[in-house]
Amino acid sequence: MPFFEFSGQHLFYLDAPATGKDLHEPILLIHGFASNHAVNWVNTLWVKTLTEAGRRVIAIDNRGHGQSSKPHEPGAYATLKMADDALALIDHLRLKSVDVMGYSMGARIGAFMAAAAPVRVRSLILGGLGHYLVEGGGLSLHIAEAMEAPALQDLTDPTQRMFRKFAESTKSDLLALAACIRGSRQKMSLELAAHLTMPTLVAIGSTDMVAGDGEKLIKVLPHATLLTIPERDHNMAVGDKVYRAGVLTFLANLPKA
Repeated sequence: MPFFEFSGQHLFYLDAPATGKDLHEPILLIHGFASNHAVNWVNTLWVKTLTEAGRRVIAIDNRGHGQSSKPHEPGAYATLKMADDALALIDHLRLKSVDVMGYSMGARIGAFMAAAAPVRVRSLILGGLGHYLVEGGGLSLHIAEAMEAPALQDLTDPTQRMFRKFAESTKSDLLALAACIRGSRQKMSLELAAHLTMPTLVAIGSTDMVAGDGEKLIKVLPHATLLTIPERDHNMAVGDKVYRAGVLTFLANLPKA
């Protein structure tokens, strides 16, 4: 299994070659909170879709998730630290630049990655994340409390139950996830967002109550467009065929390097 070491973390990644005609345009996928590369990108057919479209697909298990290290200290999960993990993977694979697609928390990480090293990110796809990138600090602390509750049946709030149930379904380390919520609450300043000049696609389900407003976000990003995924909430949008088709069109229309 492919792992690499960075900043004291043992990080797992998937590296899938193109199965169609290789376009030599790799894409990095960054999963969301309580998920992992397999749940977010393999099971939803994203890896199959993108490799068949001629792209080398790289997908990281974020620290605290999947097969990667799972520290229990909130300080380990600053968004910029997780963005640095993603950049370190690109360095490890000796890639000059990549397209980057993240979902939810992964979209936030991708945006911070693009801000930290804009020459390494050819384009940016922010799935399941709207204006909460620049207003608010990530998922509610109530989600951390849901991870720390003795059991799912002790929770009555629907959102808390949704996230706890999902975390249990992915066999996650609940204390690591609680630390992740508490440590990754950084919002991006409007000034920094204005420097994300790469082509950007913001993709959000029409019934997503978690992501924030996509229209508000594209107004602060210089070269962003919005893809609305009809009748999909935060959990169901990620594997939707409208989302996949929209991303393929977006990537196909990028200027060639």
